[in-house]
Amino acid sequence: MPPRNNPAGQPGVTPAARAIREEVRPLEIDWSQVVRRCMDGDSGAWTELVRTHHRRVYALCYRFTGNAADAEDLTQDVFLKVYSNLASFDMGRGSLQVWITTMTRNLLVDNFRRTKNLRATSSLDEERDEAGDLRPIDRLASNAFSPHELAAQKELAHMVQSALSHVSAELREAVILRDLQDMDYKEIAQVLGIPEGTVKSRISRGRAELARLLERNKREVM
Repeated sequence: MPPRNNPAGQPGVTPAARAIREEVRPLEIDWSQVVRRCMDGDSGAWTELVRTHHRRVYALCYRFTGNAADAEDLTQDVFLKVYSNLASFDMGRGSLQVWITTMTRNLLVDNFRRTKNLRATSSLDEERDEAGDLRPIDRLASNAFSPHELAAQKELAHMVQSALSHVSAELREAVILRDLQDMDYKEIAQVLGIPEGTVKSRISRGRAELARLLERNKREVM
């Protein structure tokens, strides 16, 4: 299946968001068969499932928490939950990607509620230092970029992550799923359990809020 078009021309998608878009859509595989093999004890099938979906799950956890260590812990929790619930997966109700993303989102919501007070006193600068080279955004660092360009890329990523952390949770998750996880409106509606019209509204409002925060941050550093 050819890769989906980059929505760079879509109105409302900020250049910063496009610059760090997560290119992590899983390949077209017969996942129902892979799941059956996992349930039959095929360790190779489970390795294939985790290898294919780990990057996306981690990216979603990181984008929502802004902390690499928390994202890694949550990613492990997600796959433990996936493994223990494989029997409930029904391809007729949606793709494995949507099923795993829904499970990830639900776990993130629970984590958000549990750690709300802790997050209120956390330092973004400390989180940036903790993340180090583990962050998925560091994949942007390649030999094709000069040191100056790499520094600019990383600073841009930090600015977007900082802005995302100040967008309300319900708008943030919609923007992340659409602009950074490349899910379509129907898939997002399935994950969030809301109508597609509500999805579009949240994305529009979230993009506007993110753009406002990025513009404010830009003025502050100038």
